[in-house]
Amino acid sequence: MISVNDYTKKLYNKDLPSCSDTEVYHALLTMSQEAAKEKQTNQGKKKIYYISAEFLIGKLLSNNLINLGLYDQVKAELEKAGKNLTDIEEIEPEPSLGNGGLGRLAACFLDSMATLGLNGDGIGLNYHLGLFKQEFADNLQKETANPWIESHSWLTRREVSYPVSFGGMTVRSCLYDIAVTGYRNRTNQLHLFDIDTVDEGIVTEGINFDKEDIEKNLTLFLYPDDSDEKGRLLRIFQQYFMVSNGAQYILDECTKKGCNLHDLPDYAVIQINDTHPTMVIPELIRLLTQRGIDMDEAIDIVSRTCAYTNHTILAEALEKWPVRYLKKVVPQLVPIIEILDDKVRRKFDDTSLAIIDKQDNVHMAHIDIHYGFSVNGVAYLHTEILKKDELHKFYEIYPEKFNNKTNGITFRRWLLHCNHLLADWITSRIGNNYKLDAAELEKLGELAGDERALHEVQAIKHANKKILKEYLLRTQGIEIDDHSIFDIQVKRLHEYKRQQMNALYVIHKYLEIKRGKKPGRPITIMFGAKAAPAYVIAKDIIHLILCLQELVNNDPDVSPYLKVVMVENYNVTLAEKLIPACDISEQISLASKEASGTGNMKFMLNGAVTLGTMDGANVEIAQLVGEDNIYIFGEHSETVIDHYKKGDYCSKDYYEKNADIKEAVDFITGPQLLAIGKRENLERLSKELLNKDWFMTLLDFEDYVRVKEQAYKDFEDRDSWMRKMLVNISKAGFFSSDRTIAQYNEDIWKLDQ
Repeated sequence: MISVNDYTKKLYNKDLPSCSDTEVYHALLTMSQEAAKEKQTNQGKKKIYYISAEFLIGKLLSNNLINLGLYDQVKAELEKAGKNLTDIEEIEPEPSLGNGGLGRLAACFLDSMATLGLNGDGIGLNYHLGLFKQEFADNLQKETANPWIESHSWLTRREVSYPVSFGGMTVRSCLYDIAVTGYRNRTNQLHLFDIDTVDEGIVTEGINFDKEDIEKNLTLFLYPDDSDEKGRLLRIFQQYFMVSNGAQYILDECTKKGCNLHDLPDYAVIQINDTHPTMVIPELIRLLTQRGIDMDEAIDIVSRTCAYTNHTILAEALEKWPVRYLKKVVPQLVPIIEILDDKVRRKFDDTSLAIIDKQDNVHMAHIDIHYGFSVNGVAYLHTEILKKDELHKFYEIYPEKFNNKTNGITFRRWLLHCNHLLADWITSRIGNNYKLDAAELEKLGELAGDERALHEVQAIKHANKKILKEYLLRTQGIEIDDHSIFDIQVKRLHEYKRQQMNALYVIHKYLEIKRGKKPGRPITIMFGAKAAPAYVIAKDIIHLILCLQELVNNDPDVSPYLKVVMVENYNVTLAEKLIPACDISEQISLASKEASGTGNMKFMLNGAVTLGTMDGANVEIAQLVGEDNIYIFGEHSETVIDHYKKGDYCSKDYYEKNADIKEAVDFITGPQLLAIGKRENLERLSKELLNKDWFMTLLDFEDYVRVKEQAYKDFEDRDSWMRKMLVNISKAGFFSSDRTIAQYNEDIWKLDQ
């Protein structure tokens, strides 16, 4: 059996004990890459190409060691040599290739494809600086560059290059692959396209750069600021660069296998992850016609090759691009898009189904729906809302295309990797089979009456709280009480996710404690979130939370009972520490607005109890665990949708009728916070809540406070709470991404295994 020492000898001519941690990391990286390569295969006539603007893959070392079956061997060898794998993991930079749930889901899906032995690769872009690195200064979010690519990295350069013409220029791409290891199975690839002319040096203060210098900026940042036309055009450049390379790569790979292009659907399925890769449809049509195929046949071929995953109910998040923008960047696609639109108009009288609207905007989702063979939502409720409301007209004409695929997470990362204590305990109780068949977790339900088992789970939770306590102190200088309730809300910052409601609760609780109503146990409310650089209100919400952190934590009357923590630069690495330590998982989006959520699944798997609305996959979590093991509050989706249809929600009504709401909202612009924060930001947020409140924070606030207080009270019945924890873990098996991917394959991709 090959050892780490063999690799340190080969790379550095040194024995393992005498190597630095960085040298050991490089040895382990090389060892993992070579082991993964041995399992690499492209077998199978038909292949799934999962194309996505984001792949939030997280650090890969331990995850790959687990999947390759090397983790225990490596850990033992390192310990014998006086080395600590945890220390070595920290050397690895986190790849900055995603932002939130969309990208993390794509990463989990790639893991599950490889684990299930499916022939499938990811296609995306090799962002040099990612989204941004979040820093806090003056209680405000500051965006800085987040470089992650090092000379020793998981990226492997391939001898693959394509010409891409856009905006009056032609560039040549280069390709980097990252190996995707399946659990005790095959290795697939994540293909990331780039260009050699990208120049990280053009970034000036913060994340500012020349948005017009495409050859230097094309793959610098994920989601460049689109608050101006230059930024919006850059996004189109990025999207086209991704899909043009992807389409050329797919056609090359298929023809090498014997595809004659007329039979492309027998060789390829392209899963379009949200609307960012939509241009792959007209681009593939263009390439097929270039290669001699008639336009109508090319359209038919592509329509039987591409499938679309919808990730949003928010109309404003369904991409629309002005035709004039497309004419500037991709004029070669515009005639094809116009043909696609004309075909739709000839078939249907209803102009709301058209691809190009009256304002000359191209609706990307409409292209996906008309010219793909499958449209799936990502949770039961989400898919039902798409069918009944948001995409109802499309569902009426294409009922056979619509299907649901409830999201999932890979248990290898979100249990085996990030919560060794719990994984080892589960293994000791039910064996190893759950690592491949998550439904095996159901067996843990039999332990609900086993007092010893419950106390063991509780001890693991407390140990993870201590690990988080130490980690936050060491990395961010934040002190927390591991005996307090850990109430955690970590996710992308968006008004519909309602971090502002949690912040209003903090104000409410602060004022109650000041009045002498002290909780029986201290509470630590933690947030982690990045706001898009141009999303002003989201940044104002972060400002409010940071001001509350300063106010609450420095108040000697309150801080022994309540602590507010906003972790800086929330990412996968931080999630892997926060999630195993969580007691209460905040999933408080406005009902009907969260497509699914996957954080809710990760928390559940690790023994946290959900406090949430009946939204997204919370609905399915509630059905699985039962009402005694989840805390549900707020209006249901039907009521919310009705409010939007009637336009009858008025936040001021709730403000004027409820003293607690009025007090909390007024506090935002009161003297205590104005003494700490910026008047402009706090007043703008207050006005937003009082005059608009588009995501109905105040509608649910009273019920949120009531149910949250009940959860805190119930936490003190330790035996009952431990049972809730165990029930949640035992019912989490449904949310394995292995199950999701098996369903994608059975219903949509139909690959031969």
